[in-house]
Amino acid sequence: MAKYKVLRIINRLNLGGPTYNVTFLTRFISEDYETVLIAGMKDASEASSTFILDQYGVNATLIPDMHRSIHPVKDWKAFWHIYKIIKKEKPDIVHTHAAKAGFLGRLVASYCKVPVIIHTYHGHVFNGYFGALKTKVFLFLERYLAKKSSKLIALSYQQKEELVNTYKICPSEKMEILNLGFDLDKYQEDYTRKRVSFRNKFLIEEDEIAIGIIGRLVPIKNHRLFFDALEIVLNKTQKKVKAIIVGDGELKKELIEYVRGKGLDFVDALKETKKATITFASWQQEIDWVNAGLDIVALSSNNEGTPVSLIEAQASGNPIISTNVGGIKDIVKVNETALLSAVGAAEPFAQNMLKLIEDKALRAQMKDKGRHVFRQFSYKRLCQDMELLYFKELHKLNEN
Repeated sequence: MAKYKVLRIINRLNLGGPTYNVTFLTRFISEDYETVLIAGMKDASEASSTFILDQYGVNATLIPDMHRSIHPVKDWKAFWHIYKIIKKEKPDIVHTHAAKAGFLGRLVASYCKVPVIIHTYHGHVFNGYFGALKTKVFLFLERYLAKKSSKLIALSYQQKEELVNTYKICPSEKMEILNLGFDLDKYQEDYTRKRVSFRNKFLIEEDEIAIGIIGRLVPIKNHRLFFDALEIVLNKTQKKVKAIIVGDGELKKELIEYVRGKGLDFVDALKETKKATITFASWQQEIDWVNAGLDIVALSSNNEGTPVSLIEAQASGNPIISTNVGGIKDIVKVNETALLSAVGAAEPFAQNMLKLIEDKALRAQMKDKGRHVFRQFSYKRLCQDMELLYFKELHKLNEN
């Protein structure tokens, strides 16, 4: 029988690292902890990740009024919905994941005097998301909520540095660093079959080099930088290059027009099947299948926390080109598994892309190293680390 109850709250169940994080912590953490998982609602443009919960036999209670965007009336209703759940479940620990869940969940938990309140930053909104005034408001709220929290969790050393020293969210001793954890063995299983299947699906020949970029089609991901760099590369290489855009979002139509304006041939795979330099592939549930079919994985973001796509790329052995943002340096080996360049700079990004395209031996070398890096991101390690953190925070209560 469980000794303690954890109420775990996540923003929304959309494709990405946070869903995997809460799924594994709910399913595989020690039997000393009974976990109740609640979640907000995903945006209409996002792909659902409930299939991940289903794969591992995890149930979640949905909060219909908790959305990513700010909505005072719905946020108020969500507050009281969470309040009722806390009063019913009487958790020893409330652990929130990502911004909106962290805001509402910690407010309610503090109001209800929950003994231990923990929050995980799966990224932050203090750079590149909002204007100066709104950012100042969010910083004020985060600093207030940090005081109400027992412990805060960053996913990388760089993220902790930013939150503690740049944004002054809390003292250093209040924030722990715990890497994400995933079930990564499948990224090396049945590799050849998956590679053939993916490339057949998207009409990629074996002598063509497939570069994938995986993520939401939103401003912060800066897909325009990727397309700018790709245009430069296509004018310099004799290699056959294909770009696969995995994901969807508010900027899809705008990005299609941007590509069209460059004179690059493209296809929207949801509407037709044909060969093209650029394929908009929409969301794909089986990212191990996607990675098996790619030769290079790219990320062009203006800001990131700990991008899951790069962890998955290394697990598959795919070399990486990326902007040098957020906690990326903490999850890759620079110049060994990934080539990094400055934010917003198309020419250096293109040079790194060209280097990998032209050098097959380098790609093979980085593939081998990538498959050794990913082991630090095991879900078993994540659960063990979290159990220890929970134990320490609960033990502090007994000491007092």
